[in-house]
Amino acid sequence: MDITSVTGFRAARTRDDLRLAPGEVVMAGGTWLMSEPQPDTTGFVDLMTLGWPDLETDDAGLRIGATCTIERLRQWAEAEAPAEWTALSIVPDAVNALLASFKIWKTATVGGNIARSFAAGSMVALAAGLDGIAEVWTPDGGERAQPVAELVTGNGTNTLAPGEVIRAIRLPARTLRSRARIRKIALAELGRSGAVVTGRVDEDGAAVFGITAATWAPTVLRFDALPRPVELADAVGAASGYYTDPLGSADWRRGVSLVLAERIRAQLEEAA
Repeated sequence: MDITSVTGFRAARTRDDLRLAPGEVVMAGGTWLMSEPQPDTTGFVDLMTLGWPDLETDDAGLRIGATCTIERLRQWAEAEAPAEWTALSIVPDAVNALLASFKIWKTATVGGNIARSFAAGSMVALAAGLDGIAEVWTPDGGERAQPVAELVTGNGTNTLAPGEVIRAIRLPARTLRSRARIRKIALAELGRSGAVVTGRVDEDGAAVFGITAATWAPTVLRFDALPRPVELADAVGAASGYYTDPLGSADWRRGVSLVLAERIRAQLEEAA
């Protein structure tokens, strides 16, 4: 799409270049920015030229650069990730939950998907399900950290203040070593996800289930151990934020979330 309101483009080389003038916005892959009119935008500031590493590992876990493409994350998870980080087995299915072609995977970024904060954001589902923490650069030169599950506040809304930029997403080693599953459903075979459910069991036996796409903002349900079917059903059914739009009713979203969560619970139980 031609963005006719844009009259300027800058390549960011240092953090100082992220000080935005009125009408400027930061851009990584740009797959959403270029998909529809941006009447209030007069300039783009390219994050890709900052040279952030895509993926960094240490004893604390995995640090995903905000400009890492979704394709690169998938390739790394499938072929290069440490074998003990078993939870990364859900990355390919999380990527497939994104309503996009492989061409978009080559350009769309992990940080951009989270910053856009759509309810059906596939990287939101992945990060929230694995207790991901967003590293956020603030315009005063500082930095803050916030769980992705709390950063996203609604369908397309988040806690990012003007001038704040997601620098990276951290996935802790303890969740990367968990047994994890992900399931999604859509009304149409190639439609936007109507519900995405994740579930995991950590090394200490604690269980965590995440619901995205079906609720306005990520829902994270925590249990001391893998819950019994009725306990999980009660928690999923009582969750708030199920919504209705042309791609599914709130009741349908609640119902399919119950089914997906139970399927994951049963698989985790069987694999114990």
